[in-house]
Amino acid sequence: MARGALGNDLYTGRRSFPFIRKRKVWFAIALALIALSILTLATRGLNRGIEFTGGSQFTVSGTKDTSQAAAAKILREKAGDDAARVVRVGGSTIRAQTTASDLGSAKTQSIREDFARAYGVPVNQVAATYVGPLWGQDISSKALQGFVVFLVAVAIGLTLYFRSWRNAAGAIIALFNDLVITVGVYAVFGFEVTPSTVTGLLTILGYSLYDTVVVFDKVRENSQRLLSQTAYTFADSVNLAVNQTLIRSLNTSITSILPVASILFIGTTLLGAGTLRDLSLVMFVGLILSTLSSMFVASPIAVQLAEFDPKVREHTRRVEEARKERQARRDARIAAGGDPDEDDSDDLAAIGGVIREPGRHLGSLAQPKRKNRNKK
Repeated sequence: MARGALGNDLYTGRRSFPFIRKRKVWFAIALALIALSILTLATRGLNRGIEFTGGSQFTVSGTKDTSQAAAAKILREKAGDDAARVVRVGGSTIRAQTTASDLGSAKTQSIREDFARAYGVPVNQVAATYVGPLWGQDISSKALQGFVVFLVAVAIGLTLYFRSWRNAAGAIIALFNDLVITVGVYAVFGFEVTPSTVTGLLTILGYSLYDTVVVFDKVRENSQRLLSQTAYTFADSVNLAVNQTLIRSLNTSITSILPVASILFIGTTLLGAGTLRDLSLVMFVGLILSTLSSMFVASPIAVQLAEFDPKVREHTRRVEEARKERQARRDARIAAGGDPDEDDSDDLAAIGGVIREPGRHLGSLAQPKRKNRNKK
């Protein structure tokens, strides 16, 4: 089936993926991943860069040989660091970092001379600097403050925009899901955490929120006059919204992931742009998670919270009863030898259903109505 035909079928409801009906499965998977992430963080911790632990950095400039093996060997032999981080910066610069902080001036000078001989440059083209841990800690502290402010602003903004705290709760829980699992991926695979990683974590929160808001906006459109009809439940309207925005969400995410993947796999691996690896890696992982969480976490949680509302539960009961009555009439038509779908359109109109057209958007009609405060 062509993608356009699939998109039309998903929009009209002729085809549907059970995102909401299987929400307990998605919750179980998300909780398992979160538990694994927290357990790994507690037992193994994160592989922090020298910006967080402190250490020494050596920069070789103007070299024609940009192989990383020589630098790693020198730091392994002279600094005792088997996990030294060596990256190529540009076309003629090598940057090597070690967490060893007690090198001393004599050993530092010896390492500089070894670098100069290995890369065929004068000693004055090998710079040695000590990086203290306070800078990275300061970045983390400010990032945490920004994250808290971001969450508060998102909670207030979404609650006011959608007139529902449940949507805000679903979006925030999805953000936590993306954040915790992304950090867990770093802990499981031992990826190094740098200030660029922290920046990337904050960036992916915006992508996650964007995908979720797109779905919730369609939910609001589908649930207009929800309680006045018996054609579908709130869970049905949310599931339809996720299916209606599925192609759009995938297209948006793919166009975002492709350039990040190019930087990560082509730029850092083939071209040696190692300085971009930290930012591109966290964004690559986070973009994939944010796409999935908007469909499998945020929307199902909004439905789960809505079902605690007595009005929603009562409406769901009425819809189920109406469906049984329609099925009974359909069975009667079959028994009489008539067309089982003969009166479906009349039934749909009678219970307040709508016929959805691909590409149709209610626009301002779906927006919350303001009260006329000038009316006396």
